[in-house]
Amino acid sequence: MRANAHHRTSVAASLVQGVYILERDRQLKRQGAQALAPPWWEFLHFKLLRQLVDDVDSSIFGAVYEFKPPTAGCHQSIDESPRYVIAFRGTITEPDSFLRDLKLDVRIIRNGLHETSRSEAAIQAVRNVVAAAGESNVWLAGHSLGAAVAMLAGKTMAKTGICIQAYLFNSPFLSAPIERIKDQRVKHGLRITGSVIKAGLAIAANAKKGNHSIDPFDALSAWIPKLFVNPGDHLCSEYIGYFQHRNKMSEIGFGFGAVERLATRNSFRGLIMSAFGKESEPLHLLPSASLTVNLTPSHGFREAHGIHQWWRPDLNLQTKCYQYK
Repeated sequence: MRANAHHRTSVAASLVQGVYILERDRQLKRQGAQALAPPWWEFLHFKLLRQLVDDVDSSIFGAVYEFKPPTAGCHQSIDESPRYVIAFRGTITEPDSFLRDLKLDVRIIRNGLHETSRSEAAIQAVRNVVAAAGESNVWLAGHSLGAAVAMLAGKTMAKTGICIQAYLFNSPFLSAPIERIKDQRVKHGLRITGSVIKAGLAIAANAKKGNHSIDPFDALSAWIPKLFVNPGDHLCSEYIGYFQHRNKMSEIGFGFGAVERLATRNSFRGLIMSAFGKESEPLHLLPSASLTVNLTPSHGFREAHGIHQWWRPDLNLQTKCYQYK
């Protein structure tokens, strides 16, 4: 695999697409020579090692791939190739899997994806592969709901000091659609107000609990997943403002940086749930990330949210790394 960022992104997206097609093959009973999924990984010299199956509806939600380069001279230390890629698909709007996927989407909104059996199976699969191959030899990849599952697995591993390279396409960031506001002053004002309110609520909640333990948010700061978002996709576009606003707050000074450091690790829903003694895991809250924004015009939400955009050769991409310190 070439040491080329766009090529690696295309490979990760294609392997995620392979999981989508695996599930469609299952639903339509396409087997053997009729199956349409294998070309998505075989063309890229990967081998399907294992399908990840949901215990609720028996749908295929993920796959573990092994990289089998055509020549012995291809070595990871030179070309940055993984030995294994664990990929997760997003929601499929077909009857055989849609209801289960939709319930998991609702779990994301409620910050409760970590309590589901699909997430537990995904995390265990990641642990097993990392234990056998080592963290530097494993990639995570996912799209939409699958990106949320990969995000959860990556964050879980990062909290133990294991940082896995992750390619997260159109990962959900569910909040007020501030990023869609055109007036920059209004947008910035709303974000500042939200940050101040969240910081105040967080201080009050911590004082009530007497919580002086190490925040897990700090433990995640060394993990830098690769996030891929499209401004036309309202399900993920808030990541743009989330990271940009944090930088702007630090630049303002006068204590605003400290306010944002506290606000950026909390969500309104998480604070409310915490006040009622309920555990939550707001997946979208990240200390660090390499954020890639697709500035190529999209024709509607379906195109802006789709996995297919990420292997196109003519993309206008803007990438910036945000490191939490």
